[in-house]
Amino acid sequence: MIKSKSYRMILCVLISSSMPLAGQTHGSVAIDNPVYQILEQAALRGLCAPLAGAKPYSRQAILTAITEILDTDGAPQRFGKLSDHERRILEETRTSYAPVSRGLDWQRGTYTFENERSTGNIHLSGEVGLTAASCFSWGLYPRNRDAAWGTDTWLGFFFNGDLGDHFSYRFTMAGGMIRAPRVALGTYNTYYPGFTQEDPDHINQEITTYSQPLASFPYTYKQSWDGSVFNYRDISGSYRAWPSDLSVGDTMLPEITGSLLAGHIRYRGGRMDREWGAMARGSSLVLNQQAAPFLALETTVSPFSWCYFSTLTGILEYYNTEGIKHSAATNQNAFSIAMLEINYQHYLHLDFGSTALWPKRFELGYLFPLTDNFFYQNVIGDFDNLAIFCNLKGQYPGIGSLWFSLFLDEISVEPLFFEKDRAMYAFQTGTIIAIPWLPFATVSLRYTKVEPYCYTHTKERVPWYGDTLMESSYTNKGSSLGYYLPPNSDELLLRFEALPLSRTRMHVQYQMIRHGADYGGSAVDGSSLWSELDPDGRSTKAVLRKYFLQDGAYQWQHIFKFGAAYSWAKVPVQIFAEAGVVISYFTNIDGPANSGSPSTYSIVDTAEYPRSTGLIASLGFRLFPNRAD
Repeated sequence: MIKSKSYRMILCVLISSSMPLAGQTHGSVAIDNPVYQILEQAALRGLCAPLAGAKPYSRQAILTAITEILDTDGAPQRFGKLSDHERRILEETRTSYAPVSRGLDWQRGTYTFENERSTGNIHLSGEVGLTAASCFSWGLYPRNRDAAWGTDTWLGFFFNGDLGDHFSYRFTMAGGMIRAPRVALGTYNTYYPGFTQEDPDHINQEITTYSQPLASFPYTYKQSWDGSVFNYRDISGSYRAWPSDLSVGDTMLPEITGSLLAGHIRYRGGRMDREWGAMARGSSLVLNQQAAPFLALETTVSPFSWCYFSTLTGILEYYNTEGIKHSAATNQNAFSIAMLEINYQHYLHLDFGSTALWPKRFELGYLFPLTDNFFYQNVIGDFDNLAIFCNLKGQYPGIGSLWFSLFLDEISVEPLFFEKDRAMYAFQTGTIIAIPWLPFATVSLRYTKVEPYCYTHTKERVPWYGDTLMESSYTNKGSSLGYYLPPNSDELLLRFEALPLSRTRMHVQYQMIRHGADYGGSAVDGSSLWSELDPDGRSTKAVLRKYFLQDGAYQWQHIFKFGAAYSWAKVPVQIFAEAGVVISYFTNIDGPANSGSPSTYSIVDTAEYPRSTGLIASLGFRLFPNRAD
């Protein structure tokens, strides 16, 4: 074992020290990179030590994990041994993180340079490259005789490298053509119809509810632009919130990162996609990879191999619904999260932590990592949106894992608490099963429930912003920081994925999603991220009771889809595609919505709540897919 560990250490040092430019050693790897699928499944089979729950990982961390997997291959573990195909996948992946020669590399789309190491000089390396990707999608709705198309097409450049041995940098800038048509469905009350407490701090506003983008599968579309978009025919015109027709946009992703004490301390400042506390990729209830990116400072400390402590504080971004100035004026929020993880070998994982979404000011308590966010509010006053979370997972290497996750927005101990709207929480239970006879293959099943008003928060009037009511829901740029489903929803998800052939990925997935209507005459209160919970009589008003499926109209969606991606060995192009069907219908109750008592429900088909069937397909390509971005 000593010899094995020494081998891994020597190999990683050689790779990272010889021409360290090549790996941009400490820079992050985007969370949609296929390497995360490989690492997740390798950890499930006990081939590498449990990795931190704060993603993205650095190139250095991924390279170390891949080397460990290859070296652990011969260990006597059930289903642990790699097939020849899996070993080839890992070798090819490691090559993409290995040093490259100086100069122009057409396979990676980069130009590389570095200064010579000498006395009095700090080592500096740099890599300049292009990024390009395009995806076209279509939605066909035969029953409604309707069709839509969308696109996300981007071209950009990046500049990254190392400064010394412990510091890396990266800057990415891109422009794109975007189209994601959607339709207005109706209006929704932020409180509930009939709410009468019309004081300056609690106003029952009507908001417009929009459909999911018509050319995308439900709850999968993610904003790829920063700030606002512009009509492609008039890019000097007004800022717009959404690309309902063909528009142009831009994105900027800067990063400064590094490590200390042989990687036991990793620090990063940057704007990027993240996922924290996920028991399976895309499953996090607290900071999901579907959340929009934001600029933040973060640190992960690993004093022992079985323990991680991660902390982050960043500035959230506004959602342009009423113009660039007015919308931003009420969206001046920061976000802090801290998470402690404990692992017992490959068998047991526990993590827990707290979050704070707070109107921006110089607040040392949220910036200081050892101050608990949840309890700190008792010291400074009740102005912020706080939550706690935990994840517990048991695993048998080579067989599978079973987990339970909880995100707790608000709770109190009283009779019938879980029946009341003020029980604002989300939970998830799931399992992943390894399939030993297929390359890096798993089947996963999970159930997620997001209760009414979870991730929402009443607008706050805070002392340092005068008379302005500040938005304080658990959102960034109009989308949830937590799970991708809106409040008052549940989901059953079954997914199979594998790497059946070299440079090939595929997946098959089924989802059932149920969500309380957030528009129309039978809308259910607490079903939108913009909902606000009545602050008066929260435990006594009958209207503030929840009866899932039995207190108004609910949309049911059954989603079947198949997807695949393929990359060529000598041609720097990847193609990917996905296709499937979405079957949608509504149920409604016999009596009035939000009556405070349960009622029987049945399937309806009305102009307000119609049936529909959608055929969805997408096709795209990505240049330089084998580069470790």
